[in-house]
Amino acid sequence: MNKADAVNAVASATGLTKKDAAAAIEALLDAITDSLKRGNSSTFTGFGTFSVAERKARTGRNPQTGAVIQIPAKTVAKFKPGKQLKDAVA
Repeated sequence: MNKADAVNAVASATGLTKKDAAAAIEALLDAITDSLKRGNSSTFTGFGTFSVAERKARTGRNPQTGAVIQIPAKTVAKFKPGKQLKDAVA
């Protein structure tokens, strides 16, 4: 499913226009993004939790040349699915 599919699904499930459904989805994604930028997590009970994690710097290898390279530390977004989502998929 991509964003257009999600907009169509929300519009048909709620009776909103596609424009309003797209605005609602965009607002939700913006709110989650802003929360993660501030270092906070976003929890949706039953669905899952979006959070921020720090990856440590490490050494790696260039697969083409075999040369050792340094991979810098960085901040990444994580998602942990909730029980209801896990059960629905399983």
